[in-house]
Amino acid sequence: MRILMLSQFYPPVIGGEERHVRSLGAALAARGHNVAVATQWYPGQLETEDDLGVAVHRIRGTMQRSARLFTDASRRHAPPFPDPEFTLGLSRILREFRPDVVHAHNWIVHSFAPLKHRAGAPVVLTLHDYGMVCAKKNLMRGEEVCSGPGLVKCLDCARGHYGALKGGVTTLSNWMMNGFSPVDKVLTVSSAVAEGNGLAARGIPFEVVPNFIPDDAGLADGAVDPLLEQLPEQLFLLFVGDLRRQKGIHVVLDAYARLPDRPPLVLIGRPCPDTPAELPDGARILTNWPHASVMRAWHRAAVALAPSIWPEPCATVVLEAMACGKPVIASRMGGMPDMVLDGETGWLVKPNDPADLARALSRLLQNPDEARRMGEAGRRHVAAFEARTVVPRIENVYLSLLQRRAA
Repeated sequence: MRILMLSQFYPPVIGGEERHVRSLGAALAARGHNVAVATQWYPGQLETEDDLGVAVHRIRGTMQRSARLFTDASRRHAPPFPDPEFTLGLSRILREFRPDVVHAHNWIVHSFAPLKHRAGAPVVLTLHDYGMVCAKKNLMRGEEVCSGPGLVKCLDCARGHYGALKGGVTTLSNWMMNGFSPVDKVLTVSSAVAEGNGLAARGIPFEVVPNFIPDDAGLADGAVDPLLEQLPEQLFLLFVGDLRRQKGIHVVLDAYARLPDRPPLVLIGRPCPDTPAELPDGARILTNWPHASVMRAWHRAAVALAPSIWPEPCATVVLEAMACGKPVIASRMGGMPDMVLDGETGWLVKPNDPADLARALSRLLQNPDEARRMGEAGRRHVAAFEARTVVPRIENVYLSLLQRRAA
């Protein structure tokens, strides 16, 4: 098949969604498909390149020209409406590549909408977040999970996040464009994403297909890595992710401070404006680690911590920890229950509850045999989230759409 994927970001811009797109493209190419990716261009990046057998096309967009429109100028998100220049560049790629299937990820699909009839190919949309109903994409209102969309409520919330003008335009555009979706099949990375976007209630057919990790993700490569010298010599607790409140970093630090005779705590991730300036004794922050070094760190850790306070859709970092045989303590919300089997591969705790997290940590630290058993169970369970399992499921979605079209 000739498969064109649409992604607002692509490496070297790094995050869970773009890592998923890259891994999926490479896996499909390795299985004999002709794969291309259309993504947004950033200064200093090549407009075209071959990446792991995938043809990457970076297109300049109208909305990308003004850094002032974005909170983070290094991550200029695709708008919830067609971007004129991106749509124009995409039309050229469609003429040259002539895809059998188009697979879009989140809001970038709107820039394809005007081209759907001309493309003549079925469209798959993977939802990695709650962007179909939430302009902020995280389904959070303040520090509480939102009860559901409402135009007045959403306008107020988005204005507080983006500012009056951008918040209003983003919300209204998102509401209007959902009625003009060019999508033939929706995939969601977790059951929480399907529920949060209200797919069943709106009669939108969907299938839950999670993020995946490489088949060999849990194998230690034994490479010499100077960064590992920054890790404690003894076993330690490990948190990996953006060092921000939404990821639960304040919950981790509060729970850690409650532990008697605590082991070291390591936090690896990207500093954010709300990253705590002070840490309890025994905790350390490490930044700018490449992914390969993070995977080596998992092999040295004792317990993985993922206490997000937002309904995180499908945290790949949890799967990577499980692949390395580590028990996971995660929040009982979002996509975490799809990945962590409570009491079998780790513990699910109350969101934003340091005391509950501390209790779960104490139990694992005081019962190393239980921690070991959970880690091994996680290593077995993660097979359902490996490329060899998930990629054929996505292939079958493509094939079913093509067969339906042929019929």
